[in-house]
Amino acid sequence: MAVTTLDERTALVLIDLQQGIVNTPTVPFSGADVVARSAELAAAFRAHGLPVVLVNVSFAPDGSDAPTGRTEAGSRGGTTPPEGWDRIVDELDPQPSDVRVTKRNWGAFHGTDLDIQLRRRGVTQIVLGGVATSIGVESTARAAYEHGYHVTLATDAMADRTVESHEHSIARIFPRLGETGSTAEILALLAKTR
Repeated sequence: MAVTTLDERTALVLIDLQQGIVNTPTVPFSGADVVARSAELAAAFRAHGLPVVLVNVSFAPDGSDAPTGRTEAGSRGGTTPPEGWDRIVDELDPQPSDVRVTKRNWGAFHGTDLDIQLRRRGVTQIVLGGVATSIGVESTARAAYEHGYHVTLATDAMADRTVESHEHSIARIFPRLGETGSTAEILALLAKTR
């Protein structure tokens, strides 16, 4: 379903737009493109007095707080990430008023205070963007839907490691969780409804 409306209390939630992730190859948009569109959304949300949530993923240097369990893809491998890999990129112009959430799983709800932060602010809808579409963004969208939020996905403010993964989320999963739209469509709705 194409994006039709934004609730009075809508928050922008940006997933994993941090140094060690946006500087890796992504498709169909580069990390720089995703960050530029996300920055545009963040500036507009802030200008309208709406919450901006910046989510990053991080682990202890020894990986002791990383998720455990057997996967075919393996684990993080015990490697120490480079210094600053988990720092939100400067291009988003992080503000003191932004909500900061650090996650240790794919989705931004499990094991964090995201739901509490949103409910305290009266948020009923979230607009999502970030990297990777089929992992952090999709996991967060699923949990948001399960928590009863209206979900809108900014499809050109997200990217993935493969085109197939990105397109599967956009075409098959997101229509079951909420509405989708471009950054321009979301910005136009924001301007019209405020």
